[in-house]
Amino acid sequence: MPTLAQSDLDPDVLDAATRSKAWPFEEARKLVKRIEKSGKTAPIVFETGYGPSGLPHIGTFGEVARTTMVRHAFPVLTGGKVETRLIAFSDDMDGMRKIPGNLPDQALLHESLGKPLTEVPNPFGGGEPSFAHHNNAMLRRFLDSFGFDYEFASATDYYRSGKFDEMLVRTLERYRKVMEIMLPTLGEERQATYSPILPISPTTGRVLYVPMKEVNPADATVTFEDEDGRDVTLDVRGGNAKLQWKPDFGMRWAALDVDFEMYGKDHQPNTPIYDKICRALGGTPPEHYVYELFLDENGEKISKTKGNGITIEQWLDYASPESLALFMYQKPRTAKRLYFDVIPRAVDEYFQHVAGFERQDTDKRLANPAYHIHSGAVEVAGIPVTFSMLLNLASAANAHDEDVLWGFISRYAPDVKKGQHAAFDKLVTSAVRYFEDRVAPAKRYRAPSDDERVALGQLDAKLATLEGADAVAIQDAVYDVGRTMFPDPNKKGPDGGPGVSLSWFAALYQILLGEEKGPRFGSFVELYGVAETRALIAKALAGELGQA
Repeated sequence: MPTLAQSDLDPDVLDAATRSKAWPFEEARKLVKRIEKSGKTAPIVFETGYGPSGLPHIGTFGEVARTTMVRHAFPVLTGGKVETRLIAFSDDMDGMRKIPGNLPDQALLHESLGKPLTEVPNPFGGGEPSFAHHNNAMLRRFLDSFGFDYEFASATDYYRSGKFDEMLVRTLERYRKVMEIMLPTLGEERQATYSPILPISPTTGRVLYVPMKEVNPADATVTFEDEDGRDVTLDVRGGNAKLQWKPDFGMRWAALDVDFEMYGKDHQPNTPIYDKICRALGGTPPEHYVYELFLDENGEKISKTKGNGITIEQWLDYASPESLALFMYQKPRTAKRLYFDVIPRAVDEYFQHVAGFERQDTDKRLANPAYHIHSGAVEVAGIPVTFSMLLNLASAANAHDEDVLWGFISRYAPDVKKGQHAAFDKLVTSAVRYFEDRVAPAKRYRAPSDDERVALGQLDAKLATLEGADAVAIQDAVYDVGRTMFPDPNKKGPDGGPGVSLSWFAALYQILLGEEKGPRFGSFVELYGVAETRALIAKALAGELGQA
């Protein structure tokens, strides 16, 4: 019997995919082995989970984007012979445990504490009947706006329609086994009242966290004390009950026959529990991929409650979804700082990867992040000026109008016209917006030291002879001044002499641009202009920079 890897795909692509160290291919190869071992012929199921107690956020994008990358890598290895599905599952039957402080109509919501999120009134108004329905609609619009291919699933719909009935009955049948898995993970007080079954109170409609007095698999019922103090016997099927979140996680894997799910590191301690529950209910746990959580600029974990880090809306104010997808692709198992300063680099690296794709061989293409961001359909495109350079140009020119930038761009690259390259047009617009919002308020010029004044004078004299020179010649002049005024004996220059101290370049950025770092200075001068740079130097020496 042929293996899944024996596909109709281009042999070179298949060979590269089977060896690729790109993490989506590594995960896809695990799936291939899983399917070959199990003999599964039904669609391969990828799942992502979503809690609708809040709106979609940047982590939601990352989870679906990364899962989509693995989902695309899988048919590359199988020749597309096996159908795949991506289920975006909303845990909207969970009870509302607390009311976020940023929601309107707090009094109305307070009356619904404990009820399933799909029974909580919609405080936002509009046509959606509940808080969860509103947030689910936001999730679908959010995912649709990025073109993700997925199937939306609602826990409420699955429980009420009977799709989970078989697993609920099986939970009752194997109640003791499930309790044996769960109780050792709980404290003594919680053990005394714990039940994996959460009945919905027939009197109040709330999700109840109460112990079961009786469990009867034969007629699919449980008996418990309701909120009014009476004992109630309830059929668990048809949406009358749900599972606690940890058993629910494993149950869902078994019910949906999930093959792959990724989640954040905060779930990692619970993974063995999810797996055991899944097996106890007759399922096979999926392949897992645990990713690291994001940090803010101070290295602290990003929290929706704290509001640190950045939102997806803020990222998209300045950059494309593709640049954000690149950030998600890179080192997902490494804790990364997610704050505004990472955006320019992500934008430039994205275009570098796209521009390099065409000239790469098959192995390198399959390792190129652009391949995974675009599911293999990479449209090669370059940009004449990097985003970082545009920001430095805006900073030097104090450009609050994109036409100012276009004036420099047109002189630097006469063939590049506004309106001819949509992606670059957006980049120029974004550069001005980013400069106004993030760079201009933080600009801090400093006065040059005595040695720096001498060095700037020497650089000005050299630039006076370089009108019309290219970036290489200008950079050589910058180096010549640096080697004379700020040599670094620990570095070697091209002539075997000392190299240049980084303090010289830092001084140029701090004194002339009011920033801590910047681009290759020769490239900047070529774009900004020799005469304009000499004017900056003159202002710096006269103490006029930063006096707006």
